[in-house]
Amino acid sequence: MSNENKQRSSFSGKLGFVISAAASAVGLGNIWRFPYLTAKFGGGFFLLIYIIIACTFGFALLIAETGLGRKTKQSAINCYANLDKRFGFVGVITTIITIIIASYYCVIGGWVLKYLVLFITQNGGTALQESYFGNFISSNTEPMIYYLLFFALTVLVIIIGVEKGIENVSKIMMPILLFLIIGIAIYVLTLPGSIEGVKYYITPKASDVKPVTVLNAMTQVFYSLSLAMGIMITYGSYLKKDIDMEQSAIQIIIFDTVIAFLAGLVIIPAIFALGSTDELSAGPGLIFVVLPKVFMSLKAPVGMIVGSAFFILVLFAALTSSISLLEAVVSSIDDKFTKGNRNSAIVISVVICLILGTLSCVGYGALGDVTIIKMQFLDFFDYISNNVLMPIAALLTSVFVGYVLKPKAIIDEVKISSKFRLENLFVVIIKYVAPVMLIIILLTSLGIIK
Repeated sequence: MSNENKQRSSFSGKLGFVISAAASAVGLGNIWRFPYLTAKFGGGFFLLIYIIIACTFGFALLIAETGLGRKTKQSAINCYANLDKRFGFVGVITTIITIIIASYYCVIGGWVLKYLVLFITQNGGTALQESYFGNFISSNTEPMIYYLLFFALTVLVIIIGVEKGIENVSKIMMPILLFLIIGIAIYVLTLPGSIEGVKYYITPKASDVKPVTVLNAMTQVFYSLSLAMGIMITYGSYLKKDIDMEQSAIQIIIFDTVIAFLAGLVIIPAIFALGSTDELSAGPGLIFVVLPKVFMSLKAPVGMIVGSAFFILVLFAALTSSISLLEAVVSSIDDKFTKGNRNSAIVISVVICLILGTLSCVGYGALGDVTIIKMQFLDFFDYISNNVLMPIAALLTSVFVGYVLKPKAIIDEVKISSKFRLENLFVVIIKYVAPVMLIIILLTSLGIIK
């Protein structure tokens, strides 16, 4: 299983790793999922709980996964077996998760690209029609065209490579993304009524203190920090031994949380400014159904400009995450099967993801009548990966690091390059807190706990 004879790609240094890992973490989970969950679960309390969990539970798992990757210099599929053959199946599960998510994520990325085109061509008003989004995703041609375009952009960066492709693209996109989201947030806060949205967003209310709020904040940490997907193990395997892992993990969490907070600061006050707070419960359709209404309610050409800027922001966020997902797939295929022939690994990965992605893309159209446990393909892939396999993978990882490999192995890896100031927090979370929390998440996801 050793990979010592193969020259492995690597990030140029700490900045390259932090920017690339943050770019992976900042995706649709931050710009799309975080704001609608925050809106759904009452704002302030969800925000507070999320920050606490990200800085404890999220930190521990991020250190564990990055440490496993750097220690073995292997992607997820070989990482666990490299350390203990009995746990090789965990790497297989993690790789399956990554393949599933990478395939349907590009479909959603195609939807974002479509809406960007709508606003750039000054046709954003068409998105206001109640049935527009549903009609678009259920058609057979347009979704496929935009899916293939988005997928092609992702593949192009992967072909270029780790340092020249992923790292350089991330260094360009992330500052632009940060600039856009700050600019849009400032503009939204100037709209009449938006301050009420800010109060709703940041003020914790006792009535929102519910187990379901805490549970959803926990699951959101997976999405936001790219955990249990093999991504951070893969990126860790590209990490040089002299890079401060603890400091890098903290910086990734801070950057990721700031972007998620700013996304909420754009979307929730915008809804209040529109004067339609009923839309707070719109859920996943928030950015595709509700926000076009917000943008098009602005005076021309401001609506077109702000709408275009927003969907460029979302497109960049989606693209940086899809790149990391596909890279994790390519790395695993390369480590397990092609053994250093990266081009062959890319071809195999693209074919697999293209097949699954096509099923997700046409699952609302030509294959709309075909369902799995009463779900369309994309909905099923999302459910099985996020609600079932990810909690299982994270649980097995925490058990593996906490009780099989032992926390000292990861602690020693961290201490190669720096002191480990939060060592005690890491041990407590990975051994005791994470397993309990993950069992609760899994049982709730499966409907065993209501």
